Amino acid sequence: MANWSDPRSDIAGFGVDATAARGEAFDAGLRRYMLSVYNYMASGVLLTGVVAMLFASSGLALQILAGPGILKYVIMFAPLAFVMVMSFGANRLSTVTMQALFWAYAAVMGLSLSSIFLVYTGTSIAQTFFATAAAFAGLSLYGYTTKKDLSGFGTFLIMGLVGLLVASLINIFLKSSTMDLVISIVGVLLFAGLTAYDTQKIKSIYTHVAGTDMMGKSVVLGALNLYLDFINMFLFLLRFMGDRR
Repeated sequence: MANWSDPRSDIAGFGVDATAARGEAFDAGLRRYMLSVYNYMASGVLLTGVVAMLFASSGLALQILAGPGILKYVIMFAPLAFVMVMSFGANRLSTVTMQALFWAYAAVMGLSLSSIFLVYTGTSIAQTFFATAAAFAGLSLYGYTTKKDLSGFGTFLIMGLVGLLVASLINIFLKSSTMDLVISIVGVLLFAGLTAYDTQKIKSIYTHVAGTDMMGKSVVLGALNLYLDFINMFLFLLRFMGDRR
């Protein structure tokens, strides 16, 4: 029987309680961190969708993206510039600047993606969007909860993306419908894998950034990665699920 007057029993109890409290505080902080990432990502997707629909319905998308002039190329390649600035300038930029760049990027992506409303029916775009959302939610949940280390898949997935890019460039000249279908299927699979992989990576990064100045920037970069996974998976799904006008 424990000795009520033995101070060692209090010390042991205190140690256990303190460890449990630290664990609970870490879990709560991680949940807030991941929720912030998902909120930014979802808000970015929403902003992109709204801008795309408004730009397409105004008639400007058809006029600019299907017409002559340099402006359509600016709209097409501007998102890439935003991604590079955020990815390589995170250490030098402030959190507020990173957030502003993320929202600007999402809006510019909306201008670029407005072209899908000129090619596909609204119904098929909506169906593909909800299918992508359901798949993304399941894959991201798996990446968050799985105990399996997915870091080994990172190199394989990046190599797959490089191969996919090369194949897409080659098919611009070949114009093979069979190759286009294969590229679409592989693209969906690759970004499905990246969704789970990036979610786990974002979760693991919290340990290193918690309580530091990099935490806010890490939230934006994490949201950017998941945003890219979602948008690309949606676009590849749309290539064989969408009904053309």
